This record gives sequence, C-alpha cells and structure tokens, in this order.
Amino acid sequence: MPSFLYSQFLVRPPYPKGSLDGQTILITGANVGLGKEAARHVVRLGAARVILGVRNVKAGEEAKKDIEASTNRAGVCEVWEIDLASYKSVLAFGERISTLPRLDSAILNAAVATRNLELVEGYERTITVNVISTLLLGLILLPKLKETKVNFPSTIPHLTFVVSEVHGWVEFKEWKEDKVLKLLSDKDRANMNERYPLSKLLEVLVVHELASRVRGSEVVVNMLNPGLCHSSLAREGDWKFAVFKFVLARSTEVGSRTLVAGILNGTEAHGAYMNDGYVDGEGMSPFVRSAEGAKARAKVWSEVTSILEGVRPGILQNI
Repeated sequence: MPSFLYSQFLVRPPYPKGSLDGQTILITGANVGLGKEAARHVVRLGAARVILGVRNVKAGEEAKKDIEASTNRAGVCEVWEIDLASYKSVLAFGERISTLPRLDSAILNAAVATRNLELVEGYERTITVNVISTLLLGLILLPKLKETKVNFPSTIPHLTFVVSEVHGWVEFKEWKEDKVLKLLSDKDRANMNERYPLSKLLEVLVVHELASRVRGSEVVVNMLNPGLCHSSLAREGDWKFAVFKFVLARSTEVGSRTLVAGILNGTEAHGAYMNDGYVDGEGMSPFVRSAEGAKARAKVWSEVTSILEGVRPGILQNI
C-alpha cells in the first residue's frame, strides 16, 4: 500500500515520445478508457496502422473517429472485432492477424472485472477473459511478431500485457489443489470479491512463464501496471470504490502513458514488470518471486496451456 500511494500521488508517468513510423500496432480493449487513449498516443507517434481490437464494434468506430480527428491522421485506425469470452472469436481474430504484412507490437489490454459469477467456455468469465483467452491471443500473435522481426530487422516487436499491482493484494491458497481453474469457477467455492485481483495474479504468473520461454531477441514479452486510473473497467464497483477512485485515481490519459511505454523500450525490458512507465525489478509480488510462487507458476501454466491445446492443438509450438 505505501508504494501504491507513492505512485498515485507523487509519480506522473512520462508523456510518450519516440517514433512508431511505419509500424502496425494492435491494442485490445481500445474503444474506451486506457486502450483508447493509448491508441491516440500511438497514432500521434506515427504508427502507419493501428488495429483497435474491440468487443463493441459500434463503440470502436466512434473511438476511431475521435482518435483520428484529434490527431489529424485519417485512415490509420481499423476496428476489428474480438470477444475474449469466446475462443471462436479469438481464433477468428488470429486468422485475420495472420494476413497482415507486419505486426510490430501488441498491447493486450482488454479485461473484465465483475463480482457476478458467470461461466463462459466452461470457466468463470473473469478467468476466461483475463487469463485463458488473453494467453491464447498472445500465443496466436507470436508467429506474426517473429515474422515481422525477420522481415523488418530494425523493429523490436513487443507483446505487452496490461496487468495490475492488485495481483499482490490477494492470497492464492488454492494453487496447491487439483484443477485450480475449475475450483475457482465453482459457484460454491469462488470468492468473487477478490476475483479481479486473483485473475491478475494468474495472468502475471502465466506471462512470467511465457517470457521465460520466448527469446527476447525475437519478441520482447513484458507486462505493465498502469496504476489506479479512471476507466470503465470497474463500472460494477460500489459507491465506496467510486469514492476511492475519486480521491486516488489517475486520469485516463496519464494511465495510458504506461501502456505506450510498454512498447517503446528495448530488449532489456524482456520479461520485465513495469511500474509508472519504467522497469521495476521488484514490481512483481513477493509471492510471485518466491519458491512457492515458482511452483504455482508452473502448475497454472500447465493447466492453462492444457486448456489451450484443446482449443487449438499444437499452439505451444508458436513459442
């Protein structure tokens, strides 16, 4: 909590600078909030093609118009539909990605936060969207990112995951049990009050493992914490959380700077956890960095990738 308050009150992430000239950038969850403002920065920095991955196409088209009008760069943004609650949708999105001439970086920002337990694709929706489908999409994107590095050697492809510092605010006692994700999806066992933080802990674990398996010279895999920001993510929160956000939250634009920082660094950021737009060697929670955390990471990775092999056999070969 002290580090959280320090960042929220005393640290202002730097305004994104640099050049993305000629690059193709993908941002999911880009019709609102952090994703939309990150897309605005990316367009401003000269990207040639910016793919807005959205569930709500109408809202995506409105975001496209707003971004292009504010940056005076018409015809740069494209709205592509993707619903992380559907494996079929993610796979179809991946097929479209495979047709691109290049993909320089992807910011996987789409997520859900809810206290209502609903099963999609056999698992609780937050787990499916924030963990299983997010890793599925990341693995699908890897071949195109690697290909881009081969065909455009000067680029540094990035696969960047938006996580959260709240991953360190929750216990994960269930990791030692069998079929952890099924357990977390059991309506009689699930603690939905802490579901979002737990989903982000699971995401940190699988991204940490993924980065250890990918060569940073081919694709930089990293993750970032944008801090508490004004966005639509926690629209199901109660009045207490609304007050909490009013007092502490960063503006959406300031928070979005951290997303763009995730793709502007070099290979030194491979496998890194970023806070406030900078690599933070101690940003991952003590549990994640512990021996117990390493065991949990291996177990969660095994379970999630087993699910993904069922969705698309051979997908681990993309690594």
